[in-house]
Order: sequence, then structure tokens, then C-alpha cells
Amino acid sequence: MVAAATQPGGFSPGVAARLVLADGRRVFVKAASGSINPDSPGMHRREARIAAALPASVPTPRFLDVYDEGDWIALMFEDIDGATPRTPWQPAELDLVLRAIEELSAGLTPAPIGVEPVGELMPNVFTGWQRLAAGVESGQDDLRGVDPWAQQHLGELVALEAASADAASGASLLHADVRADNILLTPSRVFFIDWPWASLGAPWVDLLFMLPSVAMQGGPRPWEIFDGHSLGRRAPAAAVTAVVAAVAGFMIRGSRLPPPPGLPTVRAFQRDQGRPALEWLKRRTGWT
Repeated sequence: MVAAATQPGGFSPGVAARLVLADGRRVFVKAASGSINPDSPGMHRREARIAAALPASVPTPRFLDVYDEGDWIALMFEDIDGATPRTPWQPAELDLVLRAIEELSAGLTPAPIGVEPVGELMPNVFTGWQRLAAGVESGQDDLRGVDPWAQQHLGELVALEAASADAASGASLLHADVRADNILLTPSRVFFIDWPWASLGAPWVDLLFMLPSVAMQGGPRPWEIFDGHSLGRRAPAAAVTAVVAAVAGFMIRGSRLPPPPGLPTVRAFQRDQGRPALEWLKRRTGWT
């Protein structure tokens, strides 16, 4: 190695750097240690398996190698000469990404590799309201600071959320964590990076999962995009409402937890996504 440049952003508690190797190659390396965050090595191992299996047609950096010595694990990818979208979101860049998500969904339906359903891989995403209600029941959470509408309708939200994992099911390969810091833009392409949560689901789920973060980062409100997008127009209304409920519950409940080791900012990130997600949910349910 003859040069290295650390890359900012994202929520991986470890190394993320662009390297220039002695033979002139440019690569991107991400590494994590269980001593920093106990969950990160497992995520990196899963990402290595996914990245190695993804077809060449998927717009993602080519996977090159993995180093795994037990505690530390490092993944190496080709270095893409691109940048993450600017935030606040710029309309032209957002339009490029939204078209790319449609193309990504079409190219990954049916899923070209075997992975778990999204509800099985990420059960916490689909049980946020249930866990909040359990906290109230046990006396561990008084819901202080939670929107009064959500407090009033907590039982109904638990019931609505209960259908969300089935509502999100499908035959498409999902990225399941699309947001600005997991996207690279070049003059000609949109690349989707970081695939540890790749899973099976409905073709509109990636778009839905992304939109609260777009709103949080200065873009349009979720329904202003989803309702006019081709994936959103084809999605069953009741299924969408159930999954919006799940996303709102996951973000709101997560924002109330202590930060995970090595991730001091993730709870604020969840809080700020929970607000537009809850606003979207209020509109979809029509509950007063």
C-alpha cells in the first residue's frame, strides 16, 4: 500500500478507506472488530458472502477479497470513483436514484441468490410497536416524548404492525438499507453499496424503507415520492400501510434505546427518520 484516505459517513464502527496499492490498483477496504462492536464482524461476514454471490449485473462495486482473523475482518472491493449524493438532497440526484431503484428492483426479481426473507432476517424492524407496548406493560417505558397520537393508538399500531412482515414478503432481492451513505454516484451510474442486510421481499420495500431518510435529509416527504413512483403505484395499499407502521415503530422505539457500542449517533438518526415515517403513517391510517 502506498496511500490511504479514510472515508467519512455511514454507521459502521470500524475502518472505511480508499487505498492505493503498490501495484497501482485502487481499492476500497472496510474492516470491523468485535472489540469495538460485537455485531459488526458477523455483519461483515454476511456481507462478504452476499457480495461474492451477487451477479455482475448488480450495480455495486466488485468484491475482491476478505481477510478474517476472528476478531478483525476486512472486506476489499474495487474503488468506485464516485461520491455519495449531496444532502440536503438535490432534485436531479434524487431523480437518478429513484430511477435506479426501479431498475434495481426489476433486475433482482426474482432474486438471483438465496437469502432469508426480510421479516426473518430483520425481526426487530417489524416489532417496534410491540416492544414499546411491552415496555409500557413492564413499567420500563413511560412513552415520555412519544407523539400523543402514537400513544393514543398504541394497541391499534401493534395490531397493524403484526401484519407487516407478511406484507413485506416477496420474491425480490432487497438491499434493505438504501440511504444516501449507501449510494455512490458517478457521471454515468448509480451504485448501491453495503449489502449485509440483503434479503427477500416485495419489490417496493427498498423504496419504502429509504424514504424516511430522504425526508430527514431535506428531500420530499415520503408519500410525495412513493405515491407517484412506479413501484409505489403497483404496491397493495394495505401492505404498504402495515410496513410504514413497522418502519415508524422501529425508528421510534430504536431512538429511545441506549446507543450501541461504537455508534453514538445512530439513535438521533433513527429519531429523525421516525418523525416523517410517523407523519406518513398518520396520513395512511386516517386515524384521528
